Amino acid sequence: MTGLLSIVVLVIAASRVGAATPTSPSIVLIVADDLGYNDLGCLGGQIISPNLDRLAAEGIRLTNFYVAWSACTPSRAALLTGRYPQRNGISDMIRNEAPDYGHRYTAAQYAATFERIGGMDVRESTLANYLSDAGYRCGIYGKWDLGSLRRFLPTSRGFDDFYGFVNTGIDYYTHERYGVPSMFRNESPTVDDRGTYCTDLFLREALRFLDQQPSDQPYFLYLPFNAPHNSSSLDPKIRSTIQAPERFKAMYPEVAPTYRTTDRYRYGNPATVVTTEARRRDYAAAVTCMDDAIGQVISRIESRGQLDQTIVIFLSDNGGGGGSDNTPLRGKKSTMWEGGVRVPCLVRWPDGNLKPGQVNHQLLTSLEILPSLCSAADADVPADVTLDGFDWWDTLRGDTDSPRKSMFWKRQDRCGARVGDWKWVDMPDKGQGGLYRVTDDIGESNDLSQQYPDVLEDIQAKYRQWENEMQDAPPRGPFRDF
Repeated sequence: MTGLLSIVVLVIAASRVGAATPTSPSIVLIVADDLGYNDLGCLGGQIISPNLDRLAAEGIRLTNFYVAWSACTPSRAALLTGRYPQRNGISDMIRNEAPDYGHRYTAAQYAATFERIGGMDVRESTLANYLSDAGYRCGIYGKWDLGSLRRFLPTSRGFDDFYGFVNTGIDYYTHERYGVPSMFRNESPTVDDRGTYCTDLFLREALRFLDQQPSDQPYFLYLPFNAPHNSSSLDPKIRSTIQAPERFKAMYPEVAPTYRTTDRYRYGNPATVVTTEARRRDYAAAVTCMDDAIGQVISRIESRGQLDQTIVIFLSDNGGGGGSDNTPLRGKKSTMWEGGVRVPCLVRWPDGNLKPGQVNHQLLTSLEILPSLCSAADADVPADVTLDGFDWWDTLRGDTDSPRKSMFWKRQDRCGARVGDWKWVDMPDKGQGGLYRVTDDIGESNDLSQQYPDVLEDIQAKYRQWENEMQDAPPRGPFRDF
């Protein structure tokens, strides 16, 4: 009897040991907001980013990586659905323009604006939906930007837990969107943490999520920061820069003067705004603060003995904005130049046979992330859901070339297309555009439209074909007429 009892005890203990590690990899997806292509320390930039540098050293750095739109909302929708913005329905920003002219809404006025009632079509499924169905626990802490009505919130889109803000930008300390409180916990607005820097809050919630996670259940931690996006405030002193904690500002050389007076401020004159040097300092400090938070998340996973089994992906949602360094790319956020759509991306997963310290120059995009993560997690995507990306793991391992041969962008009247080595840009509102061989001319400085008219015609034909495909896709709101 004693021997039989010992066997039973050993079997139970063995089963517990086996259950201590999830059979599927956990996933940490980190998104920066408006980070420049050349801003990480590992690229030789001047920003202090030891934790992201570590991810680059222990993982793979993608140099030829694009997002699906040149600004926040559609880019994030494409990331979470694996579908072009024109296919999933979020083909433009969900925001109001009135604050651009200095208007401050009352809470009642704001509640009836498009920024508060628009959202991603409820027929769309997100990465969290697929992972949740596969047994993952899913948490999001940071910038949602896909709708603020209850049916649009993360907890209605596959996530189990949410703390963050629901629109395109906030004041980092008051958490207001141009004067209106915008922070949520799950489905309820909250002002409990007003006054605390929001990156610190998103870190707090991410660590709480990790600490509460059962050791035998895989998780999906989505950490979409708003750093280093500029601050959403009607005060020119705040709006003209990126808020950052003083201790991180102190890590950079002192700037003087910090402010200047201008009669050419976009939102009303005269105005007191930060100097260019101060804005760059503030931007760098916000990135370093975010980097510090990422380091603490990585350390917490490492302390659980699960870091190598965890897929960690870091990217920017679009090209760099004010204060960023997009060198050697042309343009910035909101443009169809490389500086608007080509972004830094880091991937770490040792247990997935990703060799450390690699630099991958293959053509890849954010549309690949959802199918790749679903593949790694053994999560099913219904056969009737059209994805615009593919499983990238063999490409990252160096076993195959990237299957992607083209990528297309559309923002209102602005167009862009990457086909093979070539890039076509058309921004009629700016009177800019041209044809560029970006494999040789990453800075898009030499327009080859006249020399290669056949190439230009071919790319434009492929763009029109893509545009027709998007138009024929099942209609999604809020920008489609159906």
